[in-house]
Order: sequence, then structure tokens, then C-alpha cells
Amino acid sequence: MRILMRVTLPHDTFNAAVKDGSAGQKIKRILDEVKPEAVYFTEFNGHRTAMLIVDMTDSSQIPSFCEPWFLQFHADCESHLAMTPADLAKGGLDALGKKWA
Repeated sequence: MRILMRVTLPHDTFNAAVKDGSAGQKIKRILDEVKPEAVYFTEFNGHRTAMLIVDMTDSSQIPSFCEPWFLQFHADCESHLAMTPADLAKGGLDALGKKWA
């Protein structure tokens, strides 16, 4: 199943990694391990943020996706199920609408 991960990087820890030159190599190491389908970096609520799409086959994989961010940057991680349009179509919205109308 596809998971949308939002990783919020704290200013102090990430600033220190930028200043000592380790931020890029730490991010590369995490991404090489996690192997996301897609990853984007942005600002979210004033914080450096990474948005990743990962394919998770079992909930027991959550630590392997989040712990590197926790341990390297003291980051906050959120995980949300994500659907493609095809996934949504399989959800049976029309039938649910009739059932719950």
C-alpha cells in the first residue's frame, strides 16, 4: 500500500547538519535505504519538510521508514495512507453513497 510520509525537520538539528556539511549525505543515506517512489522537499508551516511516497507491504515497516529520520535529525514523521485515482475507483463510492444516503 502507498503511504504518504511527511517528515518535519527541526531547525536546530538540521541547521547543525547544514553547517557541518553532513545534511546532504544523511538525506542521501536515508533515501537510499527507504527507496521512496517519490520525494519532494518543501517548506510546511515554517519548517523544512520532506514529502515521500513509499510502498509499504506491512505496518511493521513503519520503524524502518521513520527511525532513520528520528535518529539522524530528531524529525517528526507522519504516515498517511494514499490512493491513486484507480484505488479510489475500487472503493465503491457510488454504492456507499446509496447505502448511506
